[in-house]
Amino acid sequence: MTLAKFTSFYFIFIGVLIGLVAILPSIFPGSNLFVPNFWLMFGFLAGITFIAYLLVDIGIKRDPEVGIMAIMGSIAVKMIFCMAFVLIYSIKGKGIGVLFLLNFFSLYLLFSVFEIYCLLRNLRHQNLK
Repeated sequence: MTLAKFTSFYFIFIGVLIGLVAILPSIFPGSNLFVPNFWLMFGFLAGITFIAYLLVDIGIKRDPEVGIMAIMGSIAVKMIFCMAFVLIYSIKGKGIGVLFLLNFFSLYLLFSVFEIYCLLRNLRHQNLK
């Protein structure tokens, strides 16, 4: 998968997620579904996922045999930055609670599943060569 194709799929994915986030409060009126700085968290996870994919793409194009190390490195970088984000957010917002955990980990899971799906498509095409 080329970087341009990934970017187009990625923006479609982000658009679908934004649409889902916009629709959920009207489906469940009167309930607090999102933390106050949800869009900051959304933007952070979207940006770090895109950067992690870029690192993998560069690593695989430079040396396909070291591609696995690039994948593992990007996952580690993403996890470290996400742990730092959670730490900073928990220090700034006392008593963040279950709502933050649900918001953060659901977004983390969705972005990670999308990234892994795209990476597996890349590896599948490499195995066919």
